[in-house]
Amino acid sequence: MGGYFDTRETRSSDERAADLSRDLPALITHAQTNTGYFKDSLRDCDASAITTEADLVALPIVRKSDMVANAEDTLPLRNFAGVPFHALHTIYQSPGPIYEAGMRGTDWWRFGRALAAVGVGKGDIVQNCFAYHFTPAGMMFESAAAAVGAVVVPAGTGQTEMQATAMANLGVTVYAGTPDYLKAILEKGEALGLDLSSVTRACVSAGPLFPALRQDYEERGITCRQCYGTADVGHIAYESLALDGMIVDEGVIVEIVVPGTGIPVEDGQIGEVVVTTFSHETPLIRFATGDLSAILPGTSPCGRTNKRIVGWRGRADQATKIKGMFVRPEQVAALVARHDEIVRARVTVTHDGSTDIMTVQLEASQGSPETFTGSVQDIFKLRGQVEVVMPGDLPNDGLVIDDKRDIG
Repeated sequence: MGGYFDTRETRSSDERAADLSRDLPALITHAQTNTGYFKDSLRDCDASAITTEADLVALPIVRKSDMVANAEDTLPLRNFAGVPFHALHTIYQSPGPIYEAGMRGTDWWRFGRALAAVGVGKGDIVQNCFAYHFTPAGMMFESAAAAVGAVVVPAGTGQTEMQATAMANLGVTVYAGTPDYLKAILEKGEALGLDLSSVTRACVSAGPLFPALRQDYEERGITCRQCYGTADVGHIAYESLALDGMIVDEGVIVEIVVPGTGIPVEDGQIGEVVVTTFSHETPLIRFATGDLSAILPGTSPCGRTNKRIVGWRGRADQATKIKGMFVRPEQVAALVARHDEIVRARVTVTHDGSTDIMTVQLEASQGSPETFTGSVQDIFKLRGQVEVVMPGDLPNDGLVIDDKRDIG
């Protein structure tokens, strides 16, 4: 179990440096030539002078909001390099709304490496419980499973009884999805008297994997590892069986910087994750994800030699993921704007050991929780507990999203 996806994972430091000195100038030249955004933002950059990760500090940080503000056509995020609109394969939507495109190339989002690290390959059946609806997550893991030779059950989200029945009937060996949904499927299977012992591995993402939940899976005979990525840059990092940090994907460069700046922090210090991706269609150079993490010293005991990060440690802004969905301050503002009687709102996120709990507190001059429940679900795309409090009751601390989860 847990074999290498390819030989790039075990390159020496000299081999990595040589490859980077070749690939980085080529990436920058390609982006300058073929994307409207980088043609402008990097117009004064000498691509031949950027040959190491340390050289990247001379280049500006880019955020999604910057690219949307500078979009040249009706596609709000325009960073496709030399790919005409009619040649795009898929288009996805994220809050904003922001529309992003994807391609059907072999393992285009590069998540196959994460599946290989947990031992997924030919002979495996992967039940893919990531969403296919507007989000690329489902396709990310479907293409990853294809890259390692596994069969895919495109289950998507919801319909837990059907999920458990299919898992038992097909002898599914691998679960892919959010960390806590597997537990819901297993518990439903137990209630139905189904044998789900064929599931021995899980690759999870889009939310924190709490230690107690991982231990619960281990006790059930399921090896669970997590990976990390975004719709913008694809796969960023993953756990191996060694369970010692998250190894950075071979298709990206990861920097950890002081939030809101492009200044690197010392190894071990928490900062914002900034990613450079070598995708030919969607080159991104120093893309600030808004996520927090830190660099771990050394390399993994599993033999993979790329740098490691400690995993997700929150958001540089107040946005956070709840049950795999981003909740952003802009959505809280939209809720307040929808109802004249709401003065202020605050979203609090907790975890009961099994699942995330979203509580929406509203300072309102009138109305009951039921008055606002529909708007909460409509705006956040999640169900949450709604509490109405008197104006002035919420803390005056500037927080509109308060994430109280202990992610270990």
